[in-house]
Amino acid sequence: MDVLGDVLAAMRAGRPYAGRTRCWEPWGVRFPAGDSACCHIVLQGACCLIPPEGAPIALDVGDVLFTAPGHGHVLADRPGSPLVDFRPSRDDRSLITELNIPGPGPATEMLCVCYSFDRIRPHPLLADLPPVIHLPARVGSHAALRATVDLIGDELRRPRVGTEAILAPLVDMLLMYVLRVWIDEQSGHATTGWAAALTDTAVATALHHIHQRPEHPWTVEELATRSGVSRATFAKRFTTVVGQPPLAYLTWWRMTTAAQLLRGTDALLPVVAERSGYSSEFAFAKAFKREYGIPPGRYRRQPPSFTGTAGYASAGKPAPTSTGPS
Repeated sequence: MDVLGDVLAAMRAGRPYAGRTRCWEPWGVRFPAGDSACCHIVLQGACCLIPPEGAPIALDVGDVLFTAPGHGHVLADRPGSPLVDFRPSRDDRSLITELNIPGPGPATEMLCVCYSFDRIRPHPLLADLPPVIHLPARVGSHAALRATVDLIGDELRRPRVGTEAILAPLVDMLLMYVLRVWIDEQSGHATTGWAAALTDTAVATALHHIHQRPEHPWTVEELATRSGVSRATFAKRFTTVVGQPPLAYLTWWRMTTAAQLLRGTDALLPVVAERSGYSSEFAFAKAFKREYGIPPGRYRRQPPSFTGTAGYASAGKPAPTSTGPS
C-alpha cells in the first residue's frame, strides 16, 4: 500500500474539493471527461449514474461511486432530467463548498469529493482504473471506508474550528480506501495491470524499493534478489504485470521524483539530479528534457496544470447556488 500512496502523492495537482450537494427533482449534473477523479456518496434519497455508454446504475443511500479521470458521466434523479454542467475553476482557496440545485420535487443529498491529477504525466495506475467503481451499501462491508464517509459527512454538516485541517487527510483516506477495495476485489483475478502489481509479492517488493530509493543504482539482478526470485523470472513477471521492464519503470519514476522536487521544493538542480539518480546535472537535464520536452529550470517556473475547486454552470434551468461553510 505504500506504493499506492506514493503514486497518488506524485500524481496529485492542487487540493481536492469536498462538498455536500443538495438536489431537488428534477435535476441532473454532467461531469466532463477532465483530469479529476470523483467520489460520490448518497447520503439521502436516490439517484442514478448515466454513463456515456451502457445502462444507468441506480444509487441508493450509502452507495459509494468512484469515477476515474478522463471519463465523463452524469448523475441525475432519472434519465431525461434537465442537466447543469459541472465546470471546474482554478479557485483553490477552500476545501469545502456547498452546492444546491433547486427544484419542486424531493431532495437528494450527496457527499462529493473530487481529486485533480497531473495531466502531463499520468501514472499508468490511473490508466488501469475502470471508468466506474460502484460500491453498494452493505451492512458490515468496508468498515473503514464507511467510517471515513461518516467522519467527512459530519464535518461537512457542521463545519467548525479545525474542519478544513481535519477534512484534508480524510478525503485522502477516502480515495485510498476506495482504491484498496478495488485492488482487493481484483486480487486473484487480475494477472496484469496495477491491481496485480500491488498484490504480486515480488513485483510489489521491487516497486517499493524503487519508490523508496530512486537514486540508488538499481540493477535487475539486485531487484530480483530483493524480491526473492531469479533474475529471469523477475524480469519477465515485472514486465508482464507492470507493462514495462524494471529499469524503464525506474527511469520513469526517477523523472516523476524529479518533477516533484522541482515543483514542491527549492532544491538546487544538482541536488534534484542526485536525488533522482543522476551523477551530473548535465546528464539529468538531458534526461529530463527528453521526458518532459523542456529543461528542468523552465519546468519549475511553469505553473502546474490542475483542475481546482469546482462549480456549476446553468443549462436551461435556474442556476444552482454555491456557498461556503456556514
